[in-house]
Amino acid sequence: MTGGRRSAGILLHRVVDGGLQVLLGHMGGPFWARKDDGAWSIPKGEPDGDEEPEATARREFAEELGVPVPEGELVPLGEVRQSGGKVVTAWALAADLDPERVVPGTFTLEWPRGSGTLREFPEVDRVAWFPLAEARVKVVKAQRELLDRLAEKHSFE
Repeated sequence: MTGGRRSAGILLHRVVDGGLQVLLGHMGGPFWARKDDGAWSIPKGEPDGDEEPEATARREFAEELGVPVPEGELVPLGEVRQSGGKVVTAWALAADLDPERVVPGTFTLEWPRGSGTLREFPEVDRVAWFPLAEARVKVVKAQRELLDRLAEKHSFE
């Protein structure tokens, strides 16, 4: 996929009691505050200048979650196009992470819109592990394909 805005991220996953779980973050800010299903995402973000996608994914994971990327091999999951046109390149990483350790980064937004008041909001307002079936409901629609690709690589359904 080419053209448009780009983003890169890491889909952390683990196996618990024989089932695959993925780590998702609930998007922060006023737009997502009252939404749950379809309002979660892998930690991801846009590149700085001509930054390579893998470097972007690693940097954004650390910035959004406030913890370093766990050790391990990044396995390419390819690209998906989100509804707004942004192309997300993602990697899977088998590792564990305690959501209680997350200290989310923040972003600044004029809120309420048109008020001239700038406020800071967390990049993600909560982080949780989900079994695949539940994650498919929670994650933004376009990223479901990443979950399917992960399941295929690990022979999980």
